[in-house]
Amino acid sequence: MFVKLFAESGLSLDRLKTLLEVGVAGSIARAAEADPVRQSQYSRQIKELEDFFRIKLIERQGKGTRLTPNGRELARISRFFMMGLSNFQRGCLAEEQTFRIGAGASFTRQFLLPMLAAAQTSPASYATEAAGDAEIERRLHDLTLDFGVVGSAPLSRPLQTKDLGKWKLALWVPRALNLNEADARREFRARRLPLVLARSEPGTPAVVPLAKYPARLVCDNFVEAKAVLETRKLAAFLPGFLMPGKPADPFIRVRIPEIDRLSFHFFLAWNPRLLRLNPHAGRRRDWLVGVLSGEIRNGPA
Repeated sequence: MFVKLFAESGLSLDRLKTLLEVGVAGSIARAAEADPVRQSQYSRQIKELEDFFRIKLIERQGKGTRLTPNGRELARISRFFMMGLSNFQRGCLAEEQTFRIGAGASFTRQFLLPMLAAAQTSPASYATEAAGDAEIERRLHDLTLDFGVVGSAPLSRPLQTKDLGKWKLALWVPRALNLNEADARREFRARRLPLVLARSEPGTPAVVPLAKYPARLVCDNFVEAKAVLETRKLAAFLPGFLMPGKPADPFIRVRIPEIDRLSFHFFLAWNPRLLRLNPHAGRRRDWLVGVLSGEIRNGPA
């Protein structure tokens, strides 16, 4: 078995590890941390892999490099294999498993961090990473994330998702702008309401009235938008779970029917290959779904 695979030299775990590092770093120089000796070693190892498989694994892109389609496929296979070995080693040594979870900044702050901090009896540890839907999807495929929270489903195969719950957007306007609800609604529809928008959050780019709104300020996430709202200088659309702190007297809730009727969702996403590599991941997935679903369901309306 595997006689042909090991009939010649050039294939090794160390060389495959180098391919993974170069793919993540985006260049041999960055992967080698500008060390000339390591850079020469990495270049040689990649060349040896290319000679072994008789294909190109990396190609130039600007001042850096990127993996070719064959390189990405070999990196995926290698990562899958090495994760299996790593999980086996941890099991033999009875080491604690760390699960990596990617999510947007607002979801992480409002739901994920409080939940994980409270999970003191959990048999696993966790690491959170801020990422958008596209990056989470890519990294779940690459198995550089174990789980992700995204705002849309389904994702590309073989990724799977579970609905965690829904949320809505609401417009909040500082009373300092001297607008009643009717005036604020009219100013919004005339595209004159001074507004801060979180363009990178799930939902916001898909809402037609907001997609091309001439916002006074654009920020990355709802947490930042809420901080701007609390300066009482700009209005903001916030999800129900980030409504202004009570009492809300400094702000008025403005009804925008075409937006109020929309519902958005959070989904937990994972790669089923992870579950085949690590049986404990299935229990962690079920725990995350159960607790996060309850947090979203019991959050502010």
